[in-house]
Amino acid sequence: MTLVSRPVRCPVVELRQYTLHPGRRDDLVDLFERELLEPQEAAGMTLLGQFRDLDHPDRFVWLRGFDDMTSRARALAEFYDGPVWRAHRDRANATMVDSDDVLLLRPTSPSGGFPVPPPRRASGEPAPVRSTVVATVWSLDGPLDDAPAEHLEQVARPLLAGAGVEPVASLRTEHAANTFPALPVRAGEEVLVSLVRHDADGGAERLARLESSARWREEVLTPLAAASARPVQRLRLAPTPRSSLR
Repeated sequence: MTLVSRPVRCPVVELRQYTLHPGRRDDLVDLFERELLEPQEAAGMTLLGQFRDLDHPDRFVWLRGFDDMTSRARALAEFYDGPVWRAHRDRANATMVDSDDVLLLRPTSPSGGFPVPPPRRASGEPAPVRSTVVATVWSLDGPLDDAPAEHLEQVARPLLAGAGVEPVASLRTEHAANTFPALPVRAGEEVLVSLVRHDADGGAERLARLESSARWREEVLTPLAAASARPVQRLRLAPTPRSSLR
């Protein structure tokens, strides 16, 4: 299978995992999608997706992107120093136990970047969940050269597509200095992140069959496991009503 290059959308990406107070996730989702989504984009960010973690009822996961590290600093300063965040930050922060689990990432290649999404749903528009997004995070042992990233791109993505599971993005650590220190990111780590999407009609079963196959174990899991420093993290994510990635 030949991988088709496309212009990189959001060369800088944050993967943000928030631990919330018990029972407060829906409160944050409602506030986020009603009051905080468009103002962030107006400041120059791209809201790539928001999700409920299907395995952790008090975890909210979201992705946002930027054109580069300089524009990231400018956009974050405009939003977090602006009137919208001042008006809603106390309510938002009251839902959170921890908001510092943040990976700063970049696509592994042009074909590993995020696709252009369909138009976002309007607030209040019915939004049945028809897909699950699965994020897999490999924490690697030592400095990352191009081989594991190229392997994930050239081998795993075609296997996923052949199994009827949509590869969404392949990401790796962005090691540029954090240009907005008021929001910390996890530093000193090497990670690879794969995001895939499957539908509710047999998609989970197709993914499970692929991942239990000999070819997947030999061509994907074994090489990545050899480079991994910690157990793999798997996030099964349900898009929120206004998530662009859904």
